[in-house]
Amino acid sequence: MKVYVDADACPVKDIIISEGTYAELPVILVTSFSHFSNADQPSGVETIYVDSGADAADYRIMRLAVAGDIIVTQDYGLASLGLAKGCTVLHHMGFTYTNENIDQLLQTRYLSAMARKGGKRTKGPKPFTAEDREQFRALFKEVISC
Repeated sequence: MKVYVDADACPVKDIIISEGTYAELPVILVTSFSHFSNADQPSGVETIYVDSGADAADYRIMRLAVAGDIIVTQDYGLASLGLAKGCTVLHHMGFTYTNENIDQLLQTRYLSAMARKGGKRTKGPKPFTAEDREQFRALFKEVISC
């Protein structure tokens, strides 16, 4: 089992790295070249850089991931593809994407996009809190211990 992280805007990379390293799981951070860093990563953590195209990180993750891997993303499209491939897919807000909730999430995203296209304003995501971080940590630890 490996952990793939859609890392460009992931606020829980540090949790994934620390808990993944502790559990001796390989962690692969997939990010665009625009987020390049020379920072050293712990053993078992790899960073893969991709072009800055809209879905470049998603495509790379889907090329690499296999059934049984874990994907962490806030992108509902990538989550849907990961579920179809047999991966466990987590959102940084501390919930698991499932075959039961993905259709509703995709529908809500579509309706919001259509509303914005029609000139309406929609609400953005709620601010990320310390409680959200701990909820994600608990979920991540539970998933990797199975």
